[in-house]
Amino acid sequence: MILASASLATVLLSAAAAVAYAVPAAAASRLNLSASRGALLTAWLLHGTLLCWGLLFASTPRFGFAPALSVTAWLVLTVYAVESHVFPQLRARWALAGFGALAVLLALLFPGTPMHETASPWLPVHGALGFASYGLFAAAVVHAWLMRRTERAMRHADASFTGVPLLTLERLTFRFVQAGFVLLTATLLAGWLFGEALYGTAAAAWTWNHKTVFSVLSWLTFAVLLLGRARFGWRGRTAVRVLYAGAGLLLLAYVGSRFVLEVIIGRGAA
Repeated sequence: MILASASLATVLLSAAAAVAYAVPAAAASRLNLSASRGALLTAWLLHGTLLCWGLLFASTPRFGFAPALSVTAWLVLTVYAVESHVFPQLRARWALAGFGALAVLLALLFPGTPMHETASPWLPVHGALGFASYGLFAAAVVHAWLMRRTERAMRHADASFTGVPLLTLERLTFRFVQAGFVLLTATLLAGWLFGEALYGTAAAAWTWNHKTVFSVLSWLTFAVLLLGRARFGWRGRTAVRVLYAGAGLLLLAYVGSRFVLEVIIGRGAA
């Protein structure tokens, strides 16, 4: 059984974080702003503690598609927590809370495979770059979704809508895309130049497998998006569609390939 390999502390922290996330996700319309923020902050702290526990105190560090989603969810919530102080009108608490609860439970059920014992001490830095890019692109997707909601509200003259101005959301979306693109570029270059040294195995050297192909395709998609924005002024529906396509390819690059290997095929991979 999968849960048999999890420590009691991991199970308790996961359950507590999932419940804390479920409160603002399930009762968003019934909670006032202060209560909703408090619940989300509690969940974020529990989630962060869970991630640190798995990294620092686990007997054998493990990683896979579900832990990757868990880290990404926590990073997106970190961005949201900072932004909500600048733009208190942001309305994504329930969606992010639901994503956080799902990610925590998936990481508990599918903890991944043990990391290579011969891995370089620099491997966590490489991983941090990759997950930071995941988090930034995920934040861009959330802002693009909010941007589309704002456009629809304006089109239908929804007087009750009091969100962040459309142009502000658009600027934030592309700032996250630009920052994520820089980090994704650094991650790909590190994997290309130092993959074997980082993972301590020749199997981790740069090869054109599914992960590499989807990663490069996502990089090219984001490059096209930024070029289209700079040269042709892409915005609105066109820009959002290209962003979604790039994010989908990036999701398939690691999370998708690891899901197939760990869950469908039933084995680990670098």
